[in-house]
Amino acid sequence: MLRHLNYAKKVVIFVFGITVLLIGILLLVLPGPGILLIAIALLILATEFLWAKKFLEKIKEKSKRIKKKTLGLW
Repeated sequence: MLRHLNYAKKVVIFVFGITVLLIGILLLVLPGPGILLIAIALLILATEFLWAKKFLEKIKEKSKRIKKKTLGLW
């Protein structure tokens, strides 16, 4: 019984996370906070999936490097 609940939780998180991700991608071309929604979707997916957590860590590292470069120019 517990196994089924864990599986159902994973499915719900996956469907919700992918839905938010798709809306975020859509908002990249439409007016709205697309990048913010993509980040939120990755945070949601990272609660259950290792691939999303790794991808989120890569994005964090790249954003830190970009921040250092841009602040270094000023």
